[in-house]
Amino acid sequence: MPITLRLTPANGQEAAARRELTDFVERTSGQTLAACYQCAKCAAGCPLAAAMDLAPQQIIRALQLGQPDLALQSQTLWLCVGCQTCATRCPCNVELPRIMDALRLWAEVHGPQPTPRDIPTFHHVFLKSVELTGRAYEIGLIGGYNLLSRHLLSGFDLAPPMLRRGKIKLLPQRVRARREIAGIFRRADEVRRQQTAAPAQKIAQPAAGGGDA
Repeated sequence: MPITLRLTPANGQEAAARRELTDFVERTSGQTLAACYQCAKCAAGCPLAAAMDLAPQQIIRALQLGQPDLALQSQTLWLCVGCQTCATRCPCNVELPRIMDALRLWAEVHGPQPTPRDIPTFHHVFLKSVELTGRAYEIGLIGGYNLLSRHLLSGFDLAPPMLRRGKIKLLPQRVRARREIAGIFRRADEVRRQQTAAPAQKIAQPAAGGGDA
């Protein structure tokens, strides 16, 4: 169901918390939120726009209006696959996938947690597979995702024919540059800790009423 953006009042503490989040997004993503003038070219080209409750440009608009809680609670945040179509089409060179990444980083550390958890669960399992082997290990990826998401038997009927045809390997194939890959992940963890080190104030839930944006 589409979400309506509303102007809602905030007390001093809530306003400071919202400002902290938008500052974090701009600092982490390297993007200027005010550069977006809502032409909606990103939404027109987005392959997943039809499944989103907020259009891509509305995520930025929520931040511009001082309503980051709407962006954090939106399913759009987790449906974005980072295909870069929006960034390519943007006349102002706003890289929206970087903004989505910054919001996801904030949400995972400070909340709210996404519902359902399947999408971030897949992200984490995929990255762990790359960290351990240097590439995606399909059987481990499927098994780890199914276990953590509690979809225990999902997709396992596809494994036997794919194994027979050599599409997937029974054992992981490790790359030679595992030390370099481990260094990349260590550096990423350091950057993540630095970016999320500042304590976050609680952002209040949007109040009912207010004018539509």
